[in-house]
Amino acid sequence: MLRSLFAGISGLRVNQTMLDVTGNNIANANTVGFKSSQTVFSDTLSQMLTAASAPANNGSLGGTNAIQIGLGTQLAAVKTNFTQGANETTGVPTDMMLSGDGFFVVSDGANKYLTRAGAFSFDQNGNLTAPDGKLVQGYAVTSYNADGTPNYDSKPGATDTTGTGLETITQQMNDKVTAPATTNGLQDYFDAEGAAATPPVVYSTTPGTPAGSVAYPNLQSYEIGSDGTITGTYSNGDKLAIGKIGVANVQNPQGLEKSGDSEYVSSANSGLIEYAAAGEVTDYGQNAKITTGALEMSNVDLSTEFTNLILAQRGFEASSKIITTSDQILDDLINMKR
Repeated sequence: MLRSLFAGISGLRVNQTMLDVTGNNIANANTVGFKSSQTVFSDTLSQMLTAASAPANNGSLGGTNAIQIGLGTQLAAVKTNFTQGANETTGVPTDMMLSGDGFFVVSDGANKYLTRAGAFSFDQNGNLTAPDGKLVQGYAVTSYNADGTPNYDSKPGATDTTGTGLETITQQMNDKVTAPATTNGLQDYFDAEGAAATPPVVYSTTPGTPAGSVAYPNLQSYEIGSDGTITGTYSNGDKLAIGKIGVANVQNPQGLEKSGDSEYVSSANSGLIEYAAAGEVTDYGQNAKITTGALEMSNVDLSTEFTNLILAQRGFEASSKIITTSDQILDDLINMKR
């Protein structure tokens, strides 16, 4: 059979793939945190008709170049474009946008996933969750120093390639608000505050028990800083850091595998994931900072995608013409026998 016939078939395949990738990009033009993809083609193995030869007879005879015929095209890669998407201001305090390199970390309890989509919300248990129900991960405060500065389970910014120091940060915040005063984080702080008072302040979940005690403070409001620190304002006027949003960074983001829901998982070629807090410096550079009340929109450029649609369409049509022409030549050969 004619080589051109199979070359045309390979052209149909790769241009169909380009149409598929471009169509998916356009479909996700309004998907929060979506990163567009690009197809890369390469030629396939070429058939050698005549090998190259070196000059001979002490230079009296020149060398010759190889004669090769290409056998079509193939898909070399589908690359993900991780450039920053546009900022859409929403005003929702739980909406978060990463400015710079990095990913939010969410977990289903068994595995951790990376995402740029920060459209989070609270569930009935006070957990900050992604739209698919996965829990947003961060660093929980375990205790406070006398000056009110927090101590974390694991130091944000320390090199961590396992993510074992991450927790469901807002569940920890909820525990510290509703649990009795023996909860370690607030208790350590209140112990220090009480020891400095004359007489020492005694906090209780039930006002008046014991005599002279003060009602256990309740969380009134919260705010999230650019470094991911969640600061709570309590009914007694105290402002305490109650956790930090975790951010992950990876050596080769294009090596990450898409797992759906605008989330990614590591692969054999993505490199180790380093977990830290927003704005912290890791081996891979500085983590992104957080902007609250905003979302990162898709980075799909519709003008580019519609141009790619035209290119893929014309490439598909041209490849089909190769097949049609090859078929006509074969038909002429068959008719010669008649």
